[in-house]
Amino acid sequence: MKYESQKVAYWFFALCMLLFSLQIVYGFIMGFDRIGIQGLHDIIPFNTARAVHTNLLVVWLLTGFMGAAYYIIPEEAQREIVSVKLAYVQLISLAVVGVIAIIGFHLNHWEGRKFLEIPRELDFLVVVNVLLFLGLILVTLFKSPRRTTTALVLSMGLLFAALLYLPGMIWFDSQVTDSFFRWWVVHLWVEGVWELIMGGILSFLLIKLTGVDREVIEKWLYVIIGLTFLSGVLGTGHHYYFIGVNKIWLIIGGIFSALEPLAFLAMALFAVRMYRKGEKSHPNKIALFWTIGSAIVSFIGAGLLGFAHTLPQTNLYTHGTLVTAMHGHYAFWGAYAMIVLAIISYALPNLTGRKRYDSKQGHVAFWLANIGILGMTVAFGVAGVVQVYLERKLKMEFMEVQNEISIHFYVLLICATMFTVGIILYIIDFIKYGRPTVEAIKITNND
Repeated sequence: MKYESQKVAYWFFALCMLLFSLQIVYGFIMGFDRIGIQGLHDIIPFNTARAVHTNLLVVWLLTGFMGAAYYIIPEEAQREIVSVKLAYVQLISLAVVGVIAIIGFHLNHWEGRKFLEIPRELDFLVVVNVLLFLGLILVTLFKSPRRTTTALVLSMGLLFAALLYLPGMIWFDSQVTDSFFRWWVVHLWVEGVWELIMGGILSFLLIKLTGVDREVIEKWLYVIIGLTFLSGVLGTGHHYYFIGVNKIWLIIGGIFSALEPLAFLAMALFAVRMYRKGEKSHPNKIALFWTIGSAIVSFIGAGLLGFAHTLPQTNLYTHGTLVTAMHGHYAFWGAYAMIVLAIISYALPNLTGRKRYDSKQGHVAFWLANIGILGMTVAFGVAGVVQVYLERKLKMEFMEVQNEISIHFYVLLICATMFTVGIILYIIDFIKYGRPTVEAIKITNND
């Protein structure tokens, strides 16, 4: 660890792991609900569990991104964060907002828009929190004589993510108008600026883990940014097909949605090529697994599975079905969850001085989590295809169809259990080897 202020990142990662664990718990509540085991229904109904599950996803990933930034920016800027105390204040306020939001969901105090359900009053606290975070990061970069493409892309992604939260705070009486601008937040986050954040973290990890020259890796990063903005921004149109907007979005959404996999393909090729080109044999193989895995799985989940049902001719039938859940789970896992787990795996040994670079438990955690999430994706996919056929083709009633496809959720729960065991092993490693102690030492730039 080169800079003392990087220690802040550990506590963001710790909160990140806690929120991730809670998200999994609420996922199981919904899974058991789908097979008729509803013992908690009176306390936590399905709609509450769903709101908590999806919003925890957003919050734990953002917490992970913030932790990554607090670790990466000091190294890229070659100076300490301007105020460590304010960074801890920002962490505590973020945790408080999360707790209040979860309590609010259970008391049925939320907005009715998916991913943006937190009570309106909390929106302003979120804005203050994110502004404080951005202030610390951007001022640190501004005071640094060194500005790298990796730091620029990462900070640009974080800045745009904050700006694009603002349209979601505006209330429209028209459902069409409200839905139109809601996608400015949701889509342009996950298929736009979050890809910049992922690209920045991926670039940093590949520089450290492969030993490939920074200039080579950052040139690839420019290509990925170009493809992301070309396809991701106008690809928002695939959410506008059937909400009452002009039909031109059928054309724009269809064409640019078909191009979106190119950004993820470029990212996957970028990671694999840098790994093969690299001459540095880094001892932290687990971090390398999560890094390369993130690039490959994001191409499959976000790229190919997204393309599979976003063209208007297909989306006409698959919209609002479990086919979307198939794409969503594997896309979020590959593109964002895995890259957060990758930066945590890389950073922890450097933060603590405990050289847990490789362990059987870490490898088991990686494979169990990935095999489990793949099984969940297949279960969602099969259930979704059956749902589309029964609802759209045979015109069966919605609840009747849900009963027919419930068998697939038994398979999903088995795979989710495997996935959860993998994550539990990862968290055990995090607690065992990641806890800051007096063992923490400063090391030179040979990591």
